[in-house]
Amino acid sequence: MQYKTKQAQVNIGLVGHVDHGKTTITYALTGKWTDTHSEELKRGITIKLGYADVEIRKCKKCGKLTVEKKCPYCGGDTEVERKVALVDAPGHETLVTVMLSGAALMDGAILVIAANEEVPQPQTYEHLMALDILNIDKIVIVQNKIDLVSKEEAMKNYEQIKKFVKGTVAENAPIIPMAANHKVNLDKLIETIEDAIPTPKRDLNKDPLMYIVRSFDVNKPGSSIDNLIGGVVGGSIIQGKLKINDKVELRPGIYLDKRWIPVKTEIKELSAGKERLKEALPGGLIAVATDLDPAFTKDDQMIGNILGKVDKLPPILNEVKLEFKLFKRIVGTDKIESFKKGEVIVLTVGTAVTIGKITKLKPLVVELKRPICGDKGWIAAISKKIGGRWRLVGYGKIL
Repeated sequence: MQYKTKQAQVNIGLVGHVDHGKTTITYALTGKWTDTHSEELKRGITIKLGYADVEIRKCKKCGKLTVEKKCPYCGGDTEVERKVALVDAPGHETLVTVMLSGAALMDGAILVIAANEEVPQPQTYEHLMALDILNIDKIVIVQNKIDLVSKEEAMKNYEQIKKFVKGTVAENAPIIPMAANHKVNLDKLIETIEDAIPTPKRDLNKDPLMYIVRSFDVNKPGSSIDNLIGGVVGGSIIQGKLKINDKVELRPGIYLDKRWIPVKTEIKELSAGKERLKEALPGGLIAVATDLDPAFTKDDQMIGNILGKVDKLPPILNEVKLEFKLFKRIVGTDKIESFKKGEVIVLTVGTAVTIGKITKLKPLVVELKRPICGDKGWIAAISKKIGGRWRLVGYGKIL
């Protein structure tokens, strides 16, 4: 279907254990290396959420799908079928909360599992549980690094994958064997994405909600006050649409005078990548230029906020009551112990990550160190400290 906007129509996450090939697959599809943060380049892992758009194109002559402007099969011209935003989530165990905040933006997912390791690895398990929690059921599984194993080892690994995903949202997901470094079966992955992860139906008449995952001060050092550009926030619209000159609000806002204060502003510009927009719809990463003081938005200070029309956003919650469910176990541990009064846990709601202290057990009441913007029925992913590390152990529904 020909897209009618300049922005991506659907967000597809790349999830899975560290070093299984998520960023390499993103590069194979888009030609963009999403690890651009200096610490990421030094350590060779994804730390922040990475984004890259890709145009799925169809050859006018032979009808095959590709990401190239010239068909690699017959040399014919191609035309855009759909524009897709890839969200590359970190797989390292210490960064599971970053992955969870990214999952809130995903309409579908590519679960990457290396063929040369036992299944499941700890973060393979945690990431699949995150997709389960958020009911992200449009999934393609990539069995990557098949070039590093024999046919027999690949088949054994395949059976482990099938056993692992049984009873989850990925039970019936297609499995594509790949050697992403060499783009082996990249064409099959493209075809499968188009078949298995459709663009969801969007309700553009609802009040807009946008999850914030980035925020910037785009001014160069030494800029004069007269030439300052207002703060910029980036994220994905979940519902509704935004237009230039809309009066909007960000909640929970900024911490000022020992309290959190929602901030109101006006949209000055909208863009998706290098494309300027008059209005922004759900799908893809959107940059919103505002008239906010850039000191409020520099260094990702607004991550976890929700942007929407003034007085149309969910309430700010300083504590939450949760109807919760714990996983039976997680990889590498025994049975998970239940919660204790006074215990400190981490909650991820949308793109907001906050620490909270349990003050009551039935229902679970959590006093939050940093408030969230949320509503009844929203899902909170729950992480607990096990062996000195935060591990995803369950989820709760806000009461």
